[in-house]
Amino acid sequence: MARKVADAKSFELVHVEIAGTKRDAVVRIFIDKPDGITLDDCSSLSADVGDLMEAEDLIPGRYVLEVSSPGIERELYTISDMKRFAGRLIKVKMRNAYNGQKTFVGMLDSVKGEEFTMNDRTIGEITLPFRDVQKANLKIDLQEEFKRR
Repeated sequence: MARKVADAKSFELVHVEIAGTKRDAVVRIFIDKPDGITLDDCSSLSADVGDLMEAEDLIPGRYVLEVSSPGIERELYTISDMKRFAGRLIKVKMRNAYNGQKTFVGMLDSVKGEEFTMNDRTIGEITLPFRDVQKANLKIDLQEEFKRR
């Protein structure tokens, strides 16, 4: 439902999650577009998805619908996300240790098949399987940001 509405508005549906309890659910929808998401974009999608959810009675009882951008340190959910953000600084938490560590921070160099290569700040270049990623996010490089200003 959220994908249909997002597609109709030319938004990228980044992620949908349901949290909370059965009595007090929270439905979170993250959207994006090339020039960034505005408050009006979030309001518009929220109204349309909210109307559809009410009409279909998808979540019985009370719920809160939250629509927002994925943020500047957005989570990378798919291998396609990794391809899209190659060349950017990322932080990755793996389920298993590789070269003695589970958390890596560095530049995302490339993606081939289901693996990605990054230049970790601690150990240098490493290739990791996407299937073992617990969580991956873009990171803001504050040193670079301060240099630009």
